[in-house]
Amino acid sequence: MAETRSIATRSTALQDGIEGGGFGTMSVSEMTGPQRAAVILLVLGEDHGKTIWQEFDDDEIRIITRAMAELGTVDADDVERLMLDFVGKLSSAGAVTGSFDRTISLLEKILPTEQVALIMEEIRGPAGRNMWQKLGNIDAVVLANFLKNEYPQTIAVILSKIRPDHSANVLRNLPNDLSIEVVGRMLRLESVQKEALDHIENTLRTEFVSTLTQTRRRDPHEMMAEIFNGFDRQTEIRFLSALDASNQESAERIRALMFTFEDLNKLDPAGLQTLMRQVDKDILARALKGASQSMRDFFFSAMSQRAAKNMQDDMEGLGPLRLKEVDEAQTSLVQMTKDLADKGEIVLSKGNADDELVY
Repeated sequence: MAETRSIATRSTALQDGIEGGGFGTMSVSEMTGPQRAAVILLVLGEDHGKTIWQEFDDDEIRIITRAMAELGTVDADDVERLMLDFVGKLSSAGAVTGSFDRTISLLEKILPTEQVALIMEEIRGPAGRNMWQKLGNIDAVVLANFLKNEYPQTIAVILSKIRPDHSANVLRNLPNDLSIEVVGRMLRLESVQKEALDHIENTLRTEFVSTLTQTRRRDPHEMMAEIFNGFDRQTEIRFLSALDASNQESAERIRALMFTFEDLNKLDPAGLQTLMRQVDKDILARALKGASQSMRDFFFSAMSQRAAKNMQDDMEGLGPLRLKEVDEAQTSLVQMTKDLADKGEIVLSKGNADDELVY
């Protein structure tokens, strides 16, 4: 009878999950990788998760969206633990090293063996397959750093096989004497025997891939600062406070890299005027309603006395505002400032020239 009740209970739970679009409350310890990814992407939302979604292929998107659709409810505490774990792993990961063996080992844990074999065969390819096209997508500085230790004749052969514009960029990044020697050899280059070309291709495939994957990746603190910029004030405080307790150094680095509403007072007069011409007056009034007096004075300084007085009247006319409304308005101003910086219309800075932020 006990077994019968157990089966009945599981059946009811499954039916409720299907009808309700989820499977009840789920803890972090029960989550699969796709489910964890789904939670993180839900927290980031459309705007801040967009760049991450763009990195996925169609199969990955299907896996994550299915996990998202079936996720159900995740408690706020579990979400916070998951995000902190995510931040902690990024902050402590440091450099990463990739190789064919490590890639195969990773893929075999998440994909069928037959699919892994097909993927790796496509990456390896038969001798020379797509190798020159792949080199054309490698950053010129990275490729030059690898080639500078090769024989000039070898470099000449390689540069003769890739796009001319990319060859030009690589040559510019080689030591001067070496680049001149390579140019001379390219001018005298005759047909290369297939055996020699195969040897070069195999060397590139086995050695360069390993070297490339050891190059320094983007500082994860920069990425997390951008993510934290997208949080409302209360969420930002909650995560940074928790991170202070677990990894204070990372929390301080993220704070230093974040561009917040208060950093808008670093805009020069021309930049502030550009922002003022673009911003909706109602959004500005809401943002200043919850701002410090120094920030209010900073914005008032870009207005005429009459306009400043009208803005103060608008702020008073708003009455009491929820903190969330103020946060949304201030975040909107920050995002608008970044958009203007992207277009080259203003320059963002968090202090001296060395701290200039480029978006």
